[in-house]
Amino acid sequence: MLELIELSKSYSGRPVLSNLSHAFRAGEFVAIMGESGVGKSTLLNLIAGLDTPDAGQVLVDGTPMSSLDDEAATRLRRTRMGFIFQAFHVLPHLTLRQNVALPLLLNREPAGRAEHMLAAVGLGGRGDDFPRQLSGGELQRVAIARALVHRPALLLADEPTGNLDPDTAAGILDLLRFEIRASGAGAIMVTHSRAAAAMADRILVLTRSGLNDASSQQKQERS
Repeated sequence: MLELIELSKSYSGRPVLSNLSHAFRAGEFVAIMGESGVGKSTLLNLIAGLDTPDAGQVLVDGTPMSSLDDEAATRLRRTRMGFIFQAFHVLPHLTLRQNVALPLLLNREPAGRAEHMLAAVGLGGRGDDFPRQLSGGELQRVAIARALVHRPALLLADEPTGNLDPDTAAGILDLLRFEIRASGAGAIMVTHSRAAAAMADRILVLTRSGLNDASSQQKQERS
């Protein structure tokens, strides 16, 4: 589904990622942990084609992202990917229903599932509200509903429970896992939360030396 080949990225001469290679399997839910500033969010942006690597390749279903022009890359993101950003990126001039339905409308699909997803994140009946009426945690739930509404083949989530209380976070993680399983999607979740990471099939730790598999530690914590 997704392969990273010798991926490198620097900002202002400071290396963030260096010769990073890894393969992600279709239908797999992977959590990526690591210290702040190690490049976790940068990695998600490179995978999505929202940023370009200095060297190396990101292959999605065997297609190098660098081989796509802007229109093709946008089309791939719109149809195949879902994003949960730390900054939410909820559009303030649209209602909650319109925000969640946006991926469906862009893909020319029926918008009815937007109401279902709002209810699934605990915001049923609030489709006519505007983002200014919501708390940070509620805005994060809108962003999650929007990322899942079109059943993406690849979900990229950057701290999806960072603004949620523990009980709400647990419910959202259950929803993410259910939706991923139901659609056979792959998912990559960046998180600092061990509780969130424990929901994944596999845990990777990003360090300056690359991605290291921490699945054995995950199994010990679950036992």
